[in-house]
Amino acid sequence: MFRYYLIFCILLFVIGAISISTVFMSTDRSPGEPMLIFFFVCVALYFMGHRGLKQYAFTMWVFAAASASMIYPHAFDTWFGIDLAIMIVPLIQIIMFGMGTTLNISDFERVLKMPVPVFIGVILQFTIMPSLAILLVFIFGFEPEIAAGIILIGSCPGGVASNLMAYLARGNVALSVTMTSCSTLLSPLITPVLMAVLAGRFVPINFLEMMLSILNMIIVPIMAALLANTILYGKGKWVKHYGWLLGIAASGIILALICMQLEPSAPGLFSAIKGGLVIGFALIGIVSFTKLLVSLFKGPSDWMDRVLPVLSMVCICFIIAIITARSSEQLYAVGLLLVGVSVLHNLAGYQLGYWLARLFRLEERDCRTVAFEVGMQNGGMASGLAMTVLKSPLAALTPAIHTPLMNVTGSMLATYWSSRPEKKTPKSNSALEYDPNSTTTTL
Repeated sequence: MFRYYLIFCILLFVIGAISISTVFMSTDRSPGEPMLIFFFVCVALYFMGHRGLKQYAFTMWVFAAASASMIYPHAFDTWFGIDLAIMIVPLIQIIMFGMGTTLNISDFERVLKMPVPVFIGVILQFTIMPSLAILLVFIFGFEPEIAAGIILIGSCPGGVASNLMAYLARGNVALSVTMTSCSTLLSPLITPVLMAVLAGRFVPINFLEMMLSILNMIIVPIMAALLANTILYGKGKWVKHYGWLLGIAASGIILALICMQLEPSAPGLFSAIKGGLVIGFALIGIVSFTKLLVSLFKGPSDWMDRVLPVLSMVCICFIIAIITARSSEQLYAVGLLLVGVSVLHNLAGYQLGYWLARLFRLEERDCRTVAFEVGMQNGGMASGLAMTVLKSPLAALTPAIHTPLMNVTGSMLATYWSSRPEKKTPKSNSALEYDPNSTTTTL
């Protein structure tokens, strides 16, 4: 077995070395371009089957999608005469729906049980990363649209990947989930304010449009997912009744079709969140109907926990490919510098998040959790805002680069902390234990 493993690793190394050198060091890049894509696909497939490297498979798929879109940008431009850019917001809504199905009401109730670490964490979330972003922008002197993208990723709430990293690092997963929930719900107000104050000098910022866009992309799908979570995991008899499930499924699809057909006479709240309502109702209907089928045919009860993470990863890869294809030429010019700045931004967020949490005398496991929440941003949200509100593929480059990199650095930091047990500290009101086999936390 080891011999085959060694041969495969050598083969991947040779393919990667040849393809990368051919693409970036030769004037005629055509022979190496398909090989580069093939290299990342092979690595991603291998990582998926490797127990220790499985957590990096998603990053490899992102690299494969990004390289494909840089080499063949027209393949991700239009399909059947339809501009693929219009798919970005619905894909983000699907991702946020997937995130919302991991939440329940108890995640918000925990704010009352541990208000101090949640308050400290959220404050650090919305101060450290935006401050670092504006500092990096002035140090490196990026052009206005790229500068706005760096500030945008810094002004967004924490990403859901931070919850997994907190678990792997023996952090406080309950605190991580609660911080992600709170920062996400606060983002319709705080993110536009930060962008208006910090990025308004680089690009025009429409506060109301950005706020409504966040409601449409993020909040409405999450609210729909909370309802879907109740349908899937609720303990009431009605959620197990076939008639109720069929009725909810039909109602969800019908409401989605009604919202799709309605055309408001003037701009307003409904017109702004119409897309979110369509996606939300449709997904509730699909989830209910799928649960009905799973129940009838005795399928696995955790089917959604298996499907949604994969669906979210596919959506993220597609979003990154669409964005990269529209800025492939600029990425060749500023790509390495932007990668370096993204890594610096990300790592500095971990460091400042951890040590400032220590300064506020939080427990070690809470400090680790805050570090991940601060350093890992919601790249999907930033990408959507860059394309729909700022209308700038250049501004969307930073979120596209930041997303895979933060998963790599986060995994490495989680692995490091997992081998270093936390210092024993007296138990406090903030110490909640997390059961990874359930969707709730217990004292």
